[in-house]
Amino acid sequence: MKQENNFTLKPHPDYGFLQVTPMPTTAEIDQFYANEFYSNDYKNFNNSSLEVQLIDKEFWEGTWNDQAKIIESQLGVSMDEIEILDVGCGWGQALSYFKQLGASCYGFDPAKEAVEYGISQGLNVKHCGVESMNAFNNKQFDVVMLNNVLEHLADPVKILTEIRSKVLKQGGLLIITVPNDFNTLQVTAQKLLNMQQWWVSPPAHLNYFSRASLQSLLAGCHFQNELAIASFPLEMFLLMGDNYLNNRNIGKACHQRRVQFELNLRKLGEEQTLQQFYRSLADANLGRQITCYAKAI
Repeated sequence: MKQENNFTLKPHPDYGFLQVTPMPTTAEIDQFYANEFYSNDYKNFNNSSLEVQLIDKEFWEGTWNDQAKIIESQLGVSMDEIEILDVGCGWGQALSYFKQLGASCYGFDPAKEAVEYGISQGLNVKHCGVESMNAFNNKQFDVVMLNNVLEHLADPVKILTEIRSKVLKQGGLLIITVPNDFNTLQVTAQKLLNMQQWWVSPPAHLNYFSRASLQSLLAGCHFQNELAIASFPLEMFLLMGDNYLNNRNIGKACHQRRVQFELNLRKLGEEQTLQQFYRSLADANLGRQITCYAKAI
């Protein structure tokens, strides 16, 4: 149990991921994402900024291309035969990429500004939150994505159960990306720098996952875990003396080094090496984020 300001983090009794107690009200959570996450200075501290996503377009397209290959491999069909729902689609950049590959794409997000941009780009996206899983007339999908969404939800068990029973087709693929918080590199860097646990940030993040606890949650909600992939272990920079937490310029430089690392491997045809590296990190519960692929069984 960890006390953080006026909040306590407690393990979920069934699945072990950490949850904020007391939980903010639904109204407080909705207000935060509708009014703050995309529209004020908070966006400077995450990748929700449209400007950041456009600057790093080549980098993100490499990630989405990897995801498209996994989707096709897991489902045994090409992208032009697949219907995708992106829950919390943000500016719709992933949907735009998958649409170019031929997929039928749908999405929704609580941020009006982001949805309006997606619509202007020709996307089928709606302005609503996770309480509106039937936003597309109870349609079921081959793929449901939640990219950096689950950590924000007051009741992730309820949402995953609803996705499993109502939104994802039988045998369909669920793709969930969450921050890999309290991983060994992160905690070691925090101790080394003698800092508070900066990643504990309610009301922005209400749940804190590891690979094991996320896969436990998915199994408990009747999904079959297929694959886990990590992202670059950014905390390594902290352990090497680059304290990006207190210096935004250092943060930008570290991010660009991470981006260049991936782009150089892709440029020289080493996508498979990159995937193996990130799968190995996930096995060790390292990496800044964890992406789990699971099927509705």
